[in-house]
Amino acid sequence: MKQISQRLCMEKDLGIHGNLFGGIMLSWLDEAAAIMAYEICHSPNMVTLKIDEVIFRKPVKIGFHLKIYGQVTRMGKSSITLEVEARKYNVYSGEETVVCSTNFTFVRIDETGDAIPIAKTVRERYAHLMESN
Repeated sequence: MKQISQRLCMEKDLGIHGNLFGGIMLSWLDEAAAIMAYEICHSPNMVTLKIDEVIFRKPVKIGFHLKIYGQVTRMGKSSITLEVEARKYNVYSGEETVVCSTNFTFVRIDETGDAIPIAKTVRERYAHLMESN
């Protein structure tokens, strides 16, 4: 997996139980994954279509340094699916622990919001991950 973003959990990000609010985590993951999809597909016209089951493995506390990683798992004619995970990073030991993971599917759209194909050169680069339909 490739590192695609970093975040720091701050007091403003906490929910009522003193942990990072799940919605904040999802927004961080969505933003990082969207930027990765833009770069891979050579288009800023990528929108989130689907978020798979989200697994919150460990609580995130104030001051935690998070690294967000992503990798392409599937390429369609107009869509791309990325596996994304957030890892707590220990600055003293360099150890990383997965705290949250999910898959995001993005679709390339035109100016009216209709799905359009991802560039052929991109699809060819990821032909080994193409859907069989």
